[in-house]
Amino acid sequence: MTTSSDLLFSSFSFGPLSLPNRVVMAPLTRCRAGEGNVPTELIARYYEQRASAGLIVSEASQVSQQGTGYVGTPGIYTDAQVEGWRLVTDAVHRAGGRIFLQLWHVGRSSHVSFQPDRQAPVSSSAVRIRAGHAHTPEGPQPYSTPRALEIHEIPGVVGQFEAGARRAKAAGFDGVELHSANGYLIDQFLRDGVNQRTDRYGGSVQNRARLLLEIVEAVTGVFGADRVGARLSPRSEYNDMSDSDPAELFSHVATELSERRLAYLHVVEPLEGRALDAPERVTPLLRARFRGAFIVNGGYTREAAEEALRTGAADLVSFGAPFIANPDLPERLARRAPLNAPDVSTFYAGGPRGYIDYPRLDEAQPAAAGAG
Repeated sequence: MTTSSDLLFSSFSFGPLSLPNRVVMAPLTRCRAGEGNVPTELIARYYEQRASAGLIVSEASQVSQQGTGYVGTPGIYTDAQVEGWRLVTDAVHRAGGRIFLQLWHVGRSSHVSFQPDRQAPVSSSAVRIRAGHAHTPEGPQPYSTPRALEIHEIPGVVGQFEAGARRAKAAGFDGVELHSANGYLIDQFLRDGVNQRTDRYGGSVQNRARLLLEIVEAVTGVFGADRVGARLSPRSEYNDMSDSDPAELFSHVATELSERRLAYLHVVEPLEGRALDAPERVTPLLRARFRGAFIVNGGYTREAAEEALRTGAADLVSFGAPFIANPDLPERLARRAPLNAPDVSTFYAGGPRGYIDYPRLDEAQPAAAGAG
C-alpha cells in the first residue's frame, strides 16, 4: 500500500497537463507496425493497457522514409500513419491516459535497403557504425556508410520534424518528444565522436547543438513549447557513440532547452549502483541547468525512483522494460506487488504474444509463456 511519503504516486503538472502520478512509460521500440509502417489496432490495445502511466511516451516514430532504420517501426509521415496513430490516441484517451509521440530520424543507423532508391543514409559526417548490424528486411547486414548532409539539405530535415509534429497533432497526441538520444540523427550532430563537420553545424558545442535547436524552434511552432520534450543520453555508447566532453556539451544543451521553455527534459543515464549525485554522472549537471520538468531513466527501482523525487534529482521517473511485462505497472509499484518478468524473445518478434497478453494483478493466470 502507498503512504503519504510515496511521491511516485503523487500528482504532477507541466504545461497544460495534469498527471495523476509520476510514473512515465519510456519509449519502447516493439516492431509491430503494419504494412507501410502504419500503427494497428494491436498497437492501440497495447498502449490502452498502459494508460494508467502518468505519461506515455510512444515508441520512436520516424519522420520520413529517410529516417527509417528498422523493420516494423511506425512512422508519422503519411496520412495512413496518422489514421493508425489516431486509433492509439483515441484508445489511450478513452482509458484516461496522456500520450506524447516520440519523433525520430535514425540518421546513419540505417541501411540502403530502407532508403529511397537505395541511397546512402545521411548523418552529420560520413562515419559508419562498425559495431553490430542493421536489422534489414533481408536479415542482419553491416550498417551502410552514410553521407554527410549538405548544409543546404539541413532545413529539409528540420522540415521533416516539423511536418511530423503537425501530423502528430492531427493524430491527437498531447505533445511530442524529440528523440535526441541513443546515437540517432540529432545525437550524431551533438557528439563529436561522429560529428566531424567544419561548417556552422560542427566544431564547438554551440555549433553541434544547432540542429537540435532549429528542430526545437520548428516543432514548438506547431505544438507550443509546453507540449514539447526532448530526450538525451549523455554517456550512451549505443550505436558507436562518444563525446570528448559530455558534461560541457550536454550542460550547454540543457541550458538552451531551458531558455526555450520546453515542457520537460528526459535524460537517460543508468544508475548502475551509483549514487544519484555521483560526480561521474552528467544528469545532476543537467538538472541544475534545466528549469522545466525533469524526467530520469536508467534502471530505476521503486526505491531509487522515490529517492530521486525526494531529493529533487527528478520530477518524474520513466520505466522501460518493466512496462513491457506489466501493463498495470503503477498499481504494482504502489502496492509493492511482484512484477511479471519480460520475455526478451518477444520484444521485437511481432504479433500479440509478449505484447498484449501479460497479466494484470487482477488476472489469476499468466496469459503468455515467460510473462510470469
